[in-house]
Amino acid sequence: MTDTNTAVASVEAAVGTTKYNYALGYLRAFIVVFVIAHHTALAYHPYAPPSPASLLAQPRWWLAFPVVDTQRWSGFALLVGFNDVFFMSLMFFLSGLFTWQGLQRKGSARFFRDRLKRLGIPFVVAAAVLAPLAYYPPYLLTPNHAGPAGFWRQWLSLGSWPAGPAWFIWVLLAFDGVAALLFTVAPSWGESLGALTSTASRRPVLFFAALVAISGLSYVPMAVIFTPGAWATFGPFTFQSSRILHYLAYFLIGVGIGSWGVDRGLLAPEERLARRWYLWIVAAVVLFAATSAVFVLSVTTKVQSPAWAIAADSGFVLSCAAISFALLALFLRFVKSRSRLLDSLSANSYGIYLVHYAIVSWLLYALLPASLPAVAKFAVVFLGAVGLSWGTAAVLRRIPAVAKLL
Repeated sequence: MTDTNTAVASVEAAVGTTKYNYALGYLRAFIVVFVIAHHTALAYHPYAPPSPASLLAQPRWWLAFPVVDTQRWSGFALLVGFNDVFFMSLMFFLSGLFTWQGLQRKGSARFFRDRLKRLGIPFVVAAAVLAPLAYYPPYLLTPNHAGPAGFWRQWLSLGSWPAGPAWFIWVLLAFDGVAALLFTVAPSWGESLGALTSTASRRPVLFFAALVAISGLSYVPMAVIFTPGAWATFGPFTFQSSRILHYLAYFLIGVGIGSWGVDRGLLAPEERLARRWYLWIVAAVVLFAATSAVFVLSVTTKVQSPAWAIAADSGFVLSCAAISFALLALFLRFVKSRSRLLDSLSANSYGIYLVHYAIVSWLLYALLPASLPAVAKFAVVFLGAVGLSWGTAAVLRRIPAVAKLL
């Protein structure tokens, strides 16, 4: 493993703070672990589609379900649904928190140039190398697979270049570009946004209502226009059509809170959000249950009314905000000191995110012949993927050129 003291020091220097925020750093690492669990559980999802006849066949469900096992468990539908509601939105929020400090310290040009290196180069590697590696197992499951040459013929005939989970990286880079452009045009925009959120941030319920309103206006109309499951693709660049503005809203709100200071207001450990963590957990559970019920009704009711779809979309917005608040409150309340193990996980979380998908895909493929129930297979693949991804990231970060990026 890497030297965690050096890793934490480098993070502190990167964000321009005198004290590393362990609660937020560990929460980011926790979400990355949830991402691994999510991609593992998809193979055992009760409604997972069958393996494709060809990578070119439509619909191309293998992009979301690379390897599908015959063993299934209904509980994984709940896990996948829970993760899908919040984890990418919260990732964008956390990414925005330290953006303003970087803009102020470096200026827009240098800030974006540094982000282009840190995000752009790993994205190219992930799309060019890691994504084809991750998607080779679904090709091996097609009836007439013909080795690497056959795979590349089908891959190059797709009409696009799937990048897998690396879509998050290029979208984050685009959002950083938006922040840098705004900083060039209006150098105080982040502080103005922070001032708007500062009063509400000491009143979490009011801030929650504002977040729901803003994200709802960003998401619900887009979901009505594009449908919640639609993706846009051009080359290796993909994004969720209905959620792109929703993610941008979470990112920019994170920038505003970060400009005001993560050690005061909403994210201060002694403030109301952290002190009343148990209430936010209750709210998250209740709203997620209600959202799940509305979603099931919206897809099963015989009367296909737009009102059902809008209700489900609104439930997504409410549940996303509640779960995000609950997790923020939990980590702010209970993470009071550092842990060497979590230091290492946090320091390697970016690398883990980059490499995990290929590792998960091949582990799922290797375990297909095993006569084990779905839960046992999930446990083996999940724990194996966490360990191998963590170890791979740590080894890669021993290479000086790679360490500068990861």
